Amino acid sequence: MTKIEKIVLSYSGGLDTSIILKWLQETYRCEVVTFTADLGQGEELEPARAKAEMSGVKDIRIVDLREEFVNDFVFPMLRANALYEGQYLLGSSIARPLIAKHLVGVAREVGADAVAHGATGKGNDQVRFELAVNALYPSLKVIAPWRQWNVRSRTQLLEYAEKHHIPVPSDKRGEAPFSIDANLLHTSTEGKILENPAEVAPDHVYQRTVDPLEAPDTPEIITVGFERGDPVSVNGKSMTPAALLTELNGLGGRHGIGRLDLVENRFIGMKSRGIYETPGGTILLTAHRGIESITLDRAAAHLKDEIMPRYAELIYNGFWFAPEREMLQALIDQSQAFVSGEVTVRLYKGSASVISRTSPWSLYSADLVTFEDSAVAYDHHDAEGFIRLNGLRLKSWAARNGR
Repeated sequence: MTKIEKIVLSYSGGLDTSIILKWLQETYRCEVVTFTADLGQGEELEPARAKAEMSGVKDIRIVDLREEFVNDFVFPMLRANALYEGQYLLGSSIARPLIAKHLVGVAREVGADAVAHGATGKGNDQVRFELAVNALYPSLKVIAPWRQWNVRSRTQLLEYAEKHHIPVPSDKRGEAPFSIDANLLHTSTEGKILENPAEVAPDHVYQRTVDPLEAPDTPEIITVGFERGDPVSVNGKSMTPAALLTELNGLGGRHGIGRLDLVENRFIGMKSRGIYETPGGTILLTAHRGIESITLDRAAAHLKDEIMPRYAELIYNGFWFAPEREMLQALIDQSQAFVSGEVTVRLYKGSASVISRTSPWSLYSADLVTFEDSAVAYDHHDAEGFIRLNGLRLKSWAARNGR
C-alpha cells in the first residue's frame, strides 16, 4: 500500500462516513482531516463535529456553501434549462463538483496527499468526485473505501461499528434505511421498496412536498424576477440566491410541486429508481423558460434546446470541470444577455404554470402578430415566395417518387 501522510475525508457525520473515518485511521495510520459541506441539507451539522472529535480528529472543517452552491452551480445549470433524460433536475449531480472543489482546497491548505469519499462502487457519485479531483488536482490520490475494504454486507458494517464503539442510531440497526441525499435544490430517496419499479412509492417517502391531492384548493400567484438569466427576486423582493431558492422551496412544497418518480440510466451502466423532490427548482425552470420565450431569438432558443441534453449529461456523468462543459456554458451564458424581466407563475395542485411574462428586452411584437390592422408594415404576399422556396425540394422529392 502506498504510504499516505495525510487524508482529507468528505464527511457527513452519518454512519457510513463515521465508519470510513475509523477505517482510514486504522488502515493508513495517518492524520485524517474531516470536511463537511453545508449545502442546505436541513440537518444540524454540529453533531458531525462532535462525532469527529470522538474519533480523535484534530482538524475539523464545516463550511457553509449554500450561497456558492446556488449562485455558482445551480444558477448556471438552470440557465441551460438542464434536465437529465428529459426529467431529472440534477440535484445530486450538481452538488458533487462543489464538494470536490472544497475538498481539494482543504487538501492544498493542509498539505494532504490524499482525499477520501464515501461513495459506493455502484453509484454515480464515485465518478463525479474523482473526475473533479482529476481536473482540479491531478496528483492528489483518491481513496474510495467501498472499493477497497472487505465489508460486503450491512451486517458486517454494523459489526465493525460495534467493535470500534461507533454509535449506531436505533433506526440504522434494523432493516436498511432509505438512502437519502438532500441539499437546497432537492431531496432524493432510493432503496428499500423503491428498488422494485413496479411498487408504488409510499407516502412517507416524500419529505419536502405535500401530496398534490392534499395541496390547497386555491391557487397561489407569484412573480419571479430575472436579470441576465438568473432569478433575483420573488414577488418584487430581492433576495440572495440561497434565500430565493429557500423561499421557492417553501412555496412549491406547500403546493406539491416538483415530485418525480424516475427510473434513470446511471453512468456506470445500470438502471436505478429514485424519488426526487425539487419544488423550488421546478418553479425556476418553468419561470426561466417563460422569460426566455419573449427574450430569446428563435434560432438561439432552438440551439439551446439542442445542446441541453448533452450539457445535462455532462453534469450527470461528472464532467462539470471538463473543457466541453465550460465551452457549452460560455455559449449558454452568452444567450442570457437580454433574459431579464418578470414572470408570473400560478402554483396549484402539483403544477407551476406561467400565466404572464414581461421584459424591457422583449422580442414579442403585438403589432406584428395581431389579427387587426397594424401600423407595422407586413406584406402578406411575402409569405407566398417563402412557402414556394421551402416547398421546392418537396416537389422535387415527390416527382422522383412518382407522386
